[in-house]
Amino acid sequence: MTARNEKGALKARVLLDYSHDKHVGWITIDNTAKHNAMSLAMWEQLGAVLDQLTHTPGLRSVVLRGAGDRAFVSGADISEFVHRRRSPKDVQAYDVAADGAMDRLYNLEIPTVAMISGICFGAGMALAMCCDIRIADESSRFSVPAARLGVGYPLKEIERLLQVVNPPAALDMLFSGRRLTAAEALAAGVLNQVHPSMDLEGKVEEYVGIVATNAPLTIRASKRIVRELSGRGPADEDTCARLVAACFASADYVEGSTAFMEKRTPRFEGH
Repeated sequence: MTARNEKGALKARVLLDYSHDKHVGWITIDNTAKHNAMSLAMWEQLGAVLDQLTHTPGLRSVVLRGAGDRAFVSGADISEFVHRRRSPKDVQAYDVAADGAMDRLYNLEIPTVAMISGICFGAGMALAMCCDIRIADESSRFSVPAARLGVGYPLKEIERLLQVVNPPAALDMLFSGRRLTAAEALAAGVLNQVHPSMDLEGKVEEYVGIVATNAPLTIRASKRIVRELSGRGPADEDTCARLVAACFASADYVEGSTAFMEKRTPRFEGH
């Protein structure tokens, strides 16, 4: 699915670009002619790239963004539904690819950030909800248009939406299908931060830079525990306890305590 570019970074052959710099992985959805709409090939490539991320040493966060400044992701590429979702078998294959990619993104152990500029509709919203943090510019617009298309919005995607916004806000988006401005999305809890367009990339780089300086084991434990507490079932207390214990048993804990006493910046290695 992928090839190497001149700098040695991983690059997908069609419509999706992945590279990493220091501790940050950057995934770019690149289908600007269709406002970065997701095709079946793109879902498959995204899943493959996310699989590779789990084996990338030293990676401490991942940023998902859309190419250009007109869209993050405008939705699924509906133009290919006629031949890609013609039979029940086709529909199942498509859903396996899309759901698999979103599950991989959602289940990454390291922090994930959606960097959003422009349109974030449908599948774009679903991808954004799979990320831990959403940082957008003032041009961004958000919508879950399922009710306008007669599409049933899946349980898993509504569950992820409810982990981000409260039920009344979710129902408003699902009932109306209306487009939220960046300010409305921030107020509803969809977004963590909103910045002027010219500042967006710098603010995202600043945020993931902060994450990269903090203790990876602590961050992974925090992410897992928050997910456990916000899930449908009871939290897995044993797993949470093991993750917390691993932090206290790590060299990073010694480094953090020593750096605090010595009044210097700690150098965390993730073990």
